[in-house]
Amino acid sequence: MEKKYIMAMDQGTTSCRTILFDRRGNICSMAQKEFPQYYPQPGWVEHDPMEIWSSQLSVSTEAMSKIRVSPEEIAAIGITNQRETTIIWDKETGDPIYPAIVWQCRRTADMIEELRETGFDKTLWARTGLVPDAYFSGTKIKWILDHVEGARERAQKGELLFGTVDTWLIWNLTKGGVHVTDYTNASRTMLFDIRRLQWDEEILERFQIPMEMLPKVEPSSKIYGSAEVFGAPIPVSGAAGDQQAALFGQCCVQPGDVKNTYGTGCFLLMHTGDTPVQSRDGLLTTVCIDEKGCPAYALEGSVFVAGAAIQWLRDGLGVIEKASDSEICCRAVEDTGGTYLVPAFTGMGAPYWNQDARGIFVGLTRGVGKDHMVRAAVESLAYQVYDLIRTMEKEAQIDLRELRVDGGACANDFLMQFQADILEARVIRPKCIETTALGAAYLAGLAVGYWEDIEEIRKNWAVEARFDPKMETKRREDLLHGWERAVRTAVYWATEK
Repeated sequence: MEKKYIMAMDQGTTSCRTILFDRRGNICSMAQKEFPQYYPQPGWVEHDPMEIWSSQLSVSTEAMSKIRVSPEEIAAIGITNQRETTIIWDKETGDPIYPAIVWQCRRTADMIEELRETGFDKTLWARTGLVPDAYFSGTKIKWILDHVEGARERAQKGELLFGTVDTWLIWNLTKGGVHVTDYTNASRTMLFDIRRLQWDEEILERFQIPMEMLPKVEPSSKIYGSAEVFGAPIPVSGAAGDQQAALFGQCCVQPGDVKNTYGTGCFLLMHTGDTPVQSRDGLLTTVCIDEKGCPAYALEGSVFVAGAAIQWLRDGLGVIEKASDSEICCRAVEDTGGTYLVPAFTGMGAPYWNQDARGIFVGLTRGVGKDHMVRAAVESLAYQVYDLIRTMEKEAQIDLRELRVDGGACANDFLMQFQADILEARVIRPKCIETTALGAAYLAGLAVGYWEDIEEIRKNWAVEARFDPKMETKRREDLLHGWERAVRTAVYWATEK
């Protein structure tokens, strides 16, 4: 039977989704299902690993049934996933020994402070490329082994397995036959030496994590095993963390290629080639994927509050009814009336890294109305992306050629044009903005020969809209100067007690 489709499993923080793509990269079928979030204590976030698995299996079956696809028609399965979320389970039974500790969970923040006090944070930063934080998997594993009775001893005996969500799904798809992760997910654990491309023995010893429980690390595009849960075997041949999958889905495989995902926050990745760039301004050095599906390197920066600022206008202030109304407000006025919003609701990330900073409106006058304030909020997304890109350019010694965009807020034409104006660079929005799932599909398809090479995939990549800079230099410089003043004001608020 003809292999018509690639299945992409997109396992996110709040929902599981499966998309079936054809050879042209078109979406042929899609199914999605939310699953519960658990908050047992303030600052703690958990998932039920069995609910993740059952939800993902359910939507995969649904996507197939919607267009009456048999497993024999699916060439391969690719997986992309919420990164850093930590699961430990019994090797024999497959039962989790504790709920999944989600990347958002802050329960191990005290462990990070202890690492800083002893200076070991510098070792972690140098070897893993990560600014040590409770965000990553390492301290989550240690917490489970410390708090579940007998867990560390069982792990040392080889009775327990650890995995991020990709590993958990592959293990279940193969009915316990394969315990594997890919380089991109491994690089987000805070246990992986990104230069030697292997688990770091000294870090494992520091966290008291047995090597025996860790998965084998493989390229993002490789046949790992066969899914045995759909009635006929299907190769599982692609895996990547969500942001690296989106980078690949945007065909950003060369040094200097940059993509930004406009979601609740922003995730900006710049491909830096086969040499890791160690950031001095708080960016993360992480593993991404080259044009052959092999490990390469990227700089990553995060904007904590992007689309969340628009949600705040809607849900917190009630000044718009739906997110799409923000573009109407932006076009209703010529400018912000001199107003800026610094949306530091949860502190400020790179390149400022001030956790005490708080959101602030500046430049308010009697003439400022609702539309001006909405426009200031939308423009704040572009300013924050500008800050990250200029930092990346400086550290990587690579100039931005163009910015490829995806995520919900990239549908806002006003924002995309303003982004191009502030960056003085072209912004490109592809026809398919489901780039995370598409990246996972491409990785899986390359491994089984569904697509021959990256050049065939590039032919699928199509532009929906281009935004070229139009703003006069003087106006751009004035706007950026105002943004810099606004940021200094937010930092002053945080530091001047």
